[in-house]
Amino acid sequence: MHTAHAFMHPTHIRTRTLESAYLPWEGQAHVNWSDNAAREAGRNGDYGRVIELARTATRLTQRQLGDACGLSQSAVSRMEKRGVADYNMTTLARAAHHLGISPGLVGLADTGAAPAAPGDEHVERREFLAGVAATAAAPILPAARSDWSGGQAAVLRMATTAFRRLDATVPARQLADTVQGHMRLVQTVASQTTDQEQRARIAAVGSEVASLAAWLSWDMADAGSARTWYGSAIKAARRSGDRLLTAYQQGSLAQFEIEAGNPAQGLGLIRSARRQLGAEPPAIAAAWLSSAEAVAHATAGDERAADRALIASAADVDRQRGVQPPWPWVFPFDERKVAAARVMCGARLARPRWILSSLDDATAALSSGHEKQRALLGLDVATGHMASGRIDTAYALATQALETGLRLRSGRVVERARIFRRDYTSASPPKIVRAFDARLHDAYL
Repeated sequence: MHTAHAFMHPTHIRTRTLESAYLPWEGQAHVNWSDNAAREAGRNGDYGRVIELARTATRLTQRQLGDACGLSQSAVSRMEKRGVADYNMTTLARAAHHLGISPGLVGLADTGAAPAAPGDEHVERREFLAGVAATAAAPILPAARSDWSGGQAAVLRMATTAFRRLDATVPARQLADTVQGHMRLVQTVASQTTDQEQRARIAAVGSEVASLAAWLSWDMADAGSARTWYGSAIKAARRSGDRLLTAYQQGSLAQFEIEAGNPAQGLGLIRSARRQLGAEPPAIAAAWLSSAEAVAHATAGDERAADRALIASAADVDRQRGVQPPWPWVFPFDERKVAAARVMCGARLARPRWILSSLDDATAALSSGHEKQRALLGLDVATGHMASGRIDTAYALATQALETGLRLRSGRVVERARIFRRDYTSASPPKIVRAFDARLHDAYL
């Protein structure tokens, strides 16, 4: 099988044109990319002028563009007035991404195709796969570079990391098409690479992208696609020869199976991941796998085994304190994550004391910056209050979590809210429960 095809999802991967992907407002004016002023500014390196022309053509103020890109109005103004000078590539990329500007026109990386000839009447808007120009802080370096600090694999990996961070606050349905487009770009680069070392690195990137696609499918409550993507992620990781990455993907699939109610299968995957890591695994990997093991044992009803795994996870967190997480981890695994695992275990074991015995633990678990994860943990904490007879408190927390799930269109959060609701029966439920039922009833994701 060709390396590029190994990352392919069995269903057809849809791609979107630049217009449909990045021009969200109906009736928005289209930028005339054959406009001589825009093309001349791009050729001269005056990328701020290109941004200004695109912004005015789409009838946005500097403040509106800044709000959409997470920039201040003054930052947009400085960028537009910079002229032919060095640019903050991240700031430039955010604005270009939002305006749907062809990456090559503002000096950013694209698929490597040559820019359209200056004399063309109609400049074709090339498909912008995965928004790499919006997330990479530097253009693609020559493929001959053999280290991870440069080369196509490094840029592709940087883009993937940005998408993983976006998942914390962006609905999966909005991100999924972009991630699948990014996968197609990875496939294209892989198909054009002959150097075996580079092919292995691109396989590692493809593994990470497939894993993210699985996570997004899981969030959209599409279990079948999630399993298929996770399988592709594991296969690509094996081809990359990176044992840590392979263990990470096996652990990710284990978490999915545990959540799906298959703890025995999850534990088997965790054992396989540990074999990949050998006798002295990195502390973060050991801590992460032990936390997943704890949740698996709790799901199976084994309180003692869950407690032992949580203790082991906390010990490994202490062992790696102050150490930056290695790739493929994007976020650190710390005491807060162990607290979150303990809350999850308490919910599955129906042990409210596990959830509520330490307010500090519950607060740490709920302080995560990842909104979807925070909503899931909020439902677990609500389960503890429910088991203790605190109905109003439980449903106040559950309602807050459900609102987050609805706002971010997370099928995973809403389904967990439905499971929470099934644990309470009453012939005459209080008003807060009836309001919760109404929100669930109206949940069309």
